[in-house]
Amino acid sequence: MIRGIDVSSHQSTSFSTDGLSFVFIKATEGRSYVNPKMTAQVKRARDGGCVVGFYHFLWPGNIAAQAAYFVSKAPEKAGDLLAVDWEWTGEHTAASNGEKDRFIREVKRLRPSHRVLLYTNRDFWLNRDVTSYAGDGLWIADYVTAGKPRIQADWTIHQHTSTPLDKNVADFEDEDELRDWATP
Repeated sequence: MIRGIDVSSHQSTSFSTDGLSFVFIKATEGRSYVNPKMTAQVKRARDGGCVVGFYHFLWPGNIAAQAAYFVSKAPEKAGDLLAVDWEWTGEHTAASNGEKDRFIREVKRLRPSHRVLLYTNRDFWLNRDVTSYAGDGLWIADYVTAGKPRIQADWTIHQHTSTPLDKNVADFEDEDELRDWATP
């Protein structure tokens, strides 16, 4: 397995990339928010030689508009990964399972040369997801031993802790295998 992190505006732009193969960066949320640190965080990740991914925090409603907003703000570079973050919002609402599926399909339609993943936590995966649709791969949050999420489904990335950063492992032998997979 290879290691990576994910960051948002809550994290610094000077995170260490030592030992990392990938970095996911929050790009957008809803239809109006753009991470003000995204450009600097992308530069840091690319300068560190990492595979870069972008994620969108999904809100209920206006799914096509949110997908269009996300792809209009996330940089478009071959080999970059895209993901939807499906969990409770700050208002304790959540997009439905159908909205999550539509968002992934719309992003795949808008960016057909990019892999699109679903990020969600174990509770959502086991109790809210009824289709098990994760696009090109499941990125599961479950704070247990790295690489051992408590789910039966195949997973691509496992977020195993949030201390001090969101730390992840990906189910690839090495960074080259991830890069090959990231460019369909």
